[in-house]
Amino acid sequence: MRNKSEVNKILAALDKEYHDAWCTLDHRDPLQLLVATILSAQCTDERVNLVTADLFKKYKKAADYANAALTDLEDDIRSTGFFRNKAKSINALGQALEEKYKGQVPDKLDELVKLPGVGRKTANVVLGTAFNIPGLAVDTHVSRFAGRTGLSNNKNAVKIEFDLMNQIPKGSSFHIRSLLMDEGSARHVNRIVRSVLYSSSVLLVNPAKDDSVYFSLSLAGQDELL
Repeated sequence: MRNKSEVNKILAALDKEYHDAWCTLDHRDPLQLLVATILSAQCTDERVNLVTADLFKKYKKAADYANAALTDLEDDIRSTGFFRNKAKSINALGQALEEKYKGQVPDKLDELVKLPGVGRKTANVVLGTAFNIPGLAVDTHVSRFAGRTGLSNNKNAVKIEFDLMNQIPKGSSFHIRSLLMDEGSARHVNRIVRSVLYSSSVLLVNPAKDDSVYFSLSLAGQDELL
């Protein structure tokens, strides 16, 4: 993993490039964000926002999801894909929130991950966005970035999360999560990783790999290493 100085340089370069990165799912409260995040599985945020524009007018509280007919809920979210499973999860989620938390979304990781349809990634998104509680949601893009920059050599998402949390200042962890998720998109990753490493004067690619080289070498032919 990187040392503190290298991490700070990488994060500063990311922040300069993506200073306004934030959650792209439209929401007004923790429940809306939780539902939107569940819907975002295998679906674009843009599509989710189109669906939730009407969904959130119809379902305003946990009880509304708990009491909804599954067929109605399925129709309301059909275009997000996997709508039957998502409808079951959201219906069960509403019931669990009503029964255990008086209709409110809990603000603790260990409680969130026990809710229907909520995994660690979803829980961290909600904690960071809705409650401003430090957390890092590790998806494929974040995992790829962490490996390529040497911030983590692990493959397991939970271990990567811990590696990143141990290196990133707690006050910056959620914002950095947003930066990493944005940077990790397929069309940007090579360009931004290269930019971050060059501007940070740190070892190119992962220091644990034999094919790593220093940024001061010629730029020609380096793209394939990223």
